[in-house]
Amino acid sequence: MPTRENIPAGAPCWVDLMTSDPQAATAFYQGLFGWGAEEPAAEYGGYTNLTKDGVRIGGLMPKQPDMEAPDGWSVYLATADAEKTVAAATEHGGGVIVPAMAVGDLGVMAVITDSTGGAIGIWQPGLHTGFGLIAEPGAPGWFELYTRDFTGALTFYREVFGWDVHIMSDTPEFRYATNGEGASASAGIMDGSGFLPDGVPPHWAVYFGTADTDASLERATALGCTVLEPGMDTPYGRLGVATDPTGAMFKLVGPSAAESTPPAAG
Repeated sequence: MPTRENIPAGAPCWVDLMTSDPQAATAFYQGLFGWGAEEPAAEYGGYTNLTKDGVRIGGLMPKQPDMEAPDGWSVYLATADAEKTVAAATEHGGGVIVPAMAVGDLGVMAVITDSTGGAIGIWQPGLHTGFGLIAEPGAPGWFELYTRDFTGALTFYREVFGWDVHIMSDTPEFRYATNGEGASASAGIMDGSGFLPDGVPPHWAVYFGTADTDASLERATALGCTVLEPGMDTPYGRLGVATDPTGAMFKLVGPSAAESTPPAAG
């Protein structure tokens, strides 16, 4: 598998899971994706780096007892200067959840809300440069924001993170834009005003790559997950949505059914 280096500013560079049951979550994702887990770092609250074929692809953080937020995956965007990015976020209507703080010599992190209310992490790389695999089976494959303010989100990510915004579709039925275009696109923004349930805030989601979406959902079910959306072919691959045993949502992206079916002999 090719490794990923030199993640550009504004692009997703890391994902991690806040979970109320680290042992169960680790076992689940190991069984589903074959991930490895480094020793929890006591100095960082028991944070665990997760690996695929020895390469870091994400993290896992035990949820503290006073945290009310549900278990879930978070996305981090790369920046050359976390403090300046946080300042730019507040100037453009965002909020601060965790101010810029050094994580030893690993890097500088922050967590903000964008101008539409979606939470997003920020990572200024130090010794820890982010995930080393992307768009491979068992690695982060795609990242997107669901928001009720599509136009406002485009402006925010363009101004704060320097996104090169490309509109893929702008109809009442489907509004979608990406940072970058075609094969160089790194993340997307979707207008969720027509489908986000009341009470569900704007949020980022992460897709993990798989060689077979349906087989992965079947395996995940056997490991204790709940399937929210079974495999469905789209122009972007076969997608599926599930929650892990503690309720954290994750998505899968794999080849379409036609792509994964070998041609008939003859």
